[in-house]
Amino acid sequence: MLSLPSFCIGLLVFVVPLLAGYRILVVFPCITHSHYSLGLRLLNELADRGHDVTFISSFPQKNRHKNITHVSVEEIREPSKVFLSNLFGLNELSFHKQLDFISEYGKFATLQTLQSRNVQDLMKSNVTFDLVLLEQFLNEAMAIFAYRFKCPEILLIPGPTSFFNNHLIGNFAPISIVPNYFSNYDNYPMNFWDRLYNVYLELVSQYVVNFSTIPGQNKALKQAFPDAPDLETILYNTSLSLVLSDLALDDPMPLQQNIKPIAGYHLPSHKPLPADIQAIMDNSKDGVVIFSLGSNLNSSQLNPQLRKIFLNVFSKIKQTVLWKFETDLPEKPENVKIANWLPQFDALAHPNTAAFISHGGLLGTLEAIHSGVPVLGLPVYWDQQRNVRLLARRGMAIELDRYNLNERNFENALKEILNNPRYSLNAKKSSRILQDRPVKAIDEAVFWIEYVIRHQGAPHLRSPFLDFKWYQIYLLDIVMFVGVIAILLLVSLALLLKYLVLPMKVSNKIKTK
Repeated sequence: MLSLPSFCIGLLVFVVPLLAGYRILVVFPCITHSHYSLGLRLLNELADRGHDVTFISSFPQKNRHKNITHVSVEEIREPSKVFLSNLFGLNELSFHKQLDFISEYGKFATLQTLQSRNVQDLMKSNVTFDLVLLEQFLNEAMAIFAYRFKCPEILLIPGPTSFFNNHLIGNFAPISIVPNYFSNYDNYPMNFWDRLYNVYLELVSQYVVNFSTIPGQNKALKQAFPDAPDLETILYNTSLSLVLSDLALDDPMPLQQNIKPIAGYHLPSHKPLPADIQAIMDNSKDGVVIFSLGSNLNSSQLNPQLRKIFLNVFSKIKQTVLWKFETDLPEKPENVKIANWLPQFDALAHPNTAAFISHGGLLGTLEAIHSGVPVLGLPVYWDQQRNVRLLARRGMAIELDRYNLNERNFENALKEILNNPRYSLNAKKSSRILQDRPVKAIDEAVFWIEYVIRHQGAPHLRSPFLDFKWYQIYLLDIVMFVGVIAILLLVSLALLLKYLVLPMKVSNKIKTK
């Protein structure tokens, strides 16, 4: 029987590590506010739960938390902005050139981050971490953090699994059933021609990843840390991946046990709207159309022709239009209200919100789904067309091509969204799917972060695909082996016929004669 002192000591040994919190390095250096907000939500939740968090970010920290240490890489923002200055023209490039641009930007931004003075100082310090939480976004070389600090790594993937990251996390997505990330098919499941095109997209994607992205990232790693090991030797040690994916938006796809969908975790509790916006929303009895192009694109950059189309159509509807617009708009009609900044999620949740005109960014898309608001999509670049098309397949959106936009088709689409109740009903259906989960997404995310630390990297979750070559995954070695055996058997049979059976038949014929 244990004595009381022994029992107390045992209890302390068990409980104190649970109460002390873990040391976690959170790396979200991307310069776009949407990506920063993903890191900030997790960062604050982890800090509130007693963990000691170090945050690498290009945004200044305004609200200091006693458990948060900020490592600023703010100096990368301006060079990256120059690199990304023409996002409106990205979709005009061919698929291959888009991937080349993305790969080149990833190398540029990664090198800027790894060479920043504060990151260099951190890497030379004696600080230790229990885990690295890294947003995986065109930055494979940042696997160096987990290698340097000798700790497990979790990837936060700002979207579903795809060719960008499947090879990193050991996820096998058969191209016969899983569309390429940039496919934008109208059909699901894919028909024959879709699958044929999917093969082409996947071949191009894998070529760029293996012969451009990874070599470029390895070069960036060596430039920042000349003594670093080759990237290929440290790249495939991810313990777990948190992905912004949900069946409310994405098509079903196979996932390994170390991949956890947590779409919507970033959505905060609703806050009261600013007084001026609250008044607009409350007084708009016919409904409100919210128009926003997100944090990366400015409506003020739209060409005058598009702006005129929008304003002419808005003047013909009875609803109020609340437009996130960064400058004055003196020619706007009476029912159009502009705001330099818009609390988008809170505005979407207002009961008078009737529709959302959006570029189709993932975070805004998830906000619209959560709020049950139908979408009129004007995708510009990257994954936006995919997101809008997925919403359209679910019957809660209409997609418009901004290159072929005119007053007539914009008016028809907007009035269809506003006047046909099926879009709103389908949006509410998707909202119920997104919110119907056993625990909140943010709680699940934190659980798995702590789980990986508790189980020293959780190697039991590791995907077996990480230990196979690509040709082994597709059974090409088996096919080749069976093919060689079959050929040898056929050759042996042919030789047998030629040198044994046929001569015997000839001999028998001669004897018969």
